[in-house]
Amino acid sequence: MIVRSATYTKSSTVITQCPADDKPEFAFIGRSNVGKSSLVNMLTGWNRLAKISGHPGKTRTINHFLINNEWYLVDLPGYGYAKVPSDLRQKWIKATREYILKRQNLVSLFVLIDSRLKPQQPDIDFMEFIGRNHIPFARVFTKSDKVSRAALKESVSQYDKEMLKKWEELPVTFIASSVRKTGKEEILEFIEESINKFSNGTVNIKE
Repeated sequence: MIVRSATYTKSSTVITQCPADDKPEFAFIGRSNVGKSSLVNMLTGWNRLAKISGHPGKTRTINHFLINNEWYLVDLPGYGYAKVPSDLRQKWIKATREYILKRQNLVSLFVLIDSRLKPQQPDIDFMEFIGRNHIPFARVFTKSDKVSRAALKESVSQYDKEMLKKWEELPVTFIASSVRKTGKEEILEFIEESINKFSNGTVNIKE
């Protein structure tokens, strides 16, 4: 897939404010400071499409970007650490949970994982949550340029071992680096294939 256009559409605090659900959507989520904004910018080729901040927890709304006038890329608030009041953080959690569970045109959720870290319980818990609710998702190990090949392989292996304690099979997995643009073609190809299945009616998004 070639990204020819990427346009910010709107930011929503609740699902009822989101754009009409008439186009396939692919949402990106992860723990705070996992490199989500950098990945969104890398995939679209628009360096300032999603704002990058050195302060975790800056994405506070459900952000829609229209890609090629064909599908939406959705930037969701991160889960985990954020220096914000507890009541505000709970609002983010509620809005994100409702979006994930109820958004009818959500084709796939990309769960971003920091490849530098050993398995983090918030990541494991979140993937179990979406798995129990039959939400299609893929894992994206970010910041792969910051670790050696051996360390990257070990990081993925540790997550695999942890997940296989409860999972029968593992989700689709991508390795990404916003610096080296690793994973860009693979992720966009996956999105394109998923859109085709969605358009042909071969993907049942919500049962």
